[in-house]
Amino acid sequence: MTARFALNSATTKHWPLPDLVAGCVRAGVRGVGLWREETAAFGLDKTASLVRDAGLAVTSLCRGGFFTDEGWFDDNRRAIDEAATLGAPALVLVSGGLPAGSRDLDSARAHVGDAIGRLVPHAQSAGVRLALEPLHPMFAADRCVVSTLGQALDLVAPHPVDAAGVVVDTYHLWWDDQVWAQIARAGRESRIACFQVADWVTPLPAGVLLGRGLPGDGCVDNRRFRRAVDAAGYTGPVEVEVFSAEVWARPGDEVLDAALRGYRETVVG
Repeated sequence: MTARFALNSATTKHWPLPDLVAGCVRAGVRGVGLWREETAAFGLDKTASLVRDAGLAVTSLCRGGFFTDEGWFDDNRRAIDEAATLGAPALVLVSGGLPAGSRDLDSARAHVGDAIGRLVPHAQSAGVRLALEPLHPMFAADRCVVSTLGQALDLVAPHPVDAAGVVVDTYHLWWDDQVWAQIARAGRESRIACFQVADWVTPLPAGVLLGRGLPGDGCVDNRRFRRAVDAAGYTGPVEVEVFSAEVWARPGDEVLDAALRGYRETVVG
């Protein structure tokens, strides 16, 4: 029942990597999603060996993107290489917001598509798939000008399927009444590269980025999303990815147990 479950390390932010890996092994979890900052701090090659020796798979690496930052091209090439070293099949891309002083969303989104195109050859040579993630519209100004799954699919459409796909993240997409048709489209176009689940809890905290809950703690119908991606032909990992100061304050083993319970009860069951 939990064969597809993967723990994204963002959910247990303060759990050291060796403890996270050991906890996953104890719980029978087979996959982990990782972040570049923590792998750099622990050591990229050490992280790859740690996870591999434990028999775990790296399900994704987060994140690349932020295509308005100076040096974005070289940084994203490094991120692709890091994903390849870790054996991660997908590098999650968060596009970045509007350029300073700009109000031109159309131009900003077009730049995202162009940037992905520049990265595709390197991604293909490394065997890593670029996974463009749409974020909730409240992040459009400063973090991600790609707000819907349809926009993300349009931006990756010109690029080879093996090199560019999309992320379906329930926290960011639950509000969109077009998402079900777009998930079906993503399936037809073989573009689902990563599937992440979390819950939307209210009231939102002052730091809106930390407003996620574990599956079952909020109002998102994660089971409907899981059924939709399954019907679209996606058979890969289901990552639980939560940003929450309250969750981060709890012991890692406790959070993992709660994530597994929420997954069984509200994503699978």
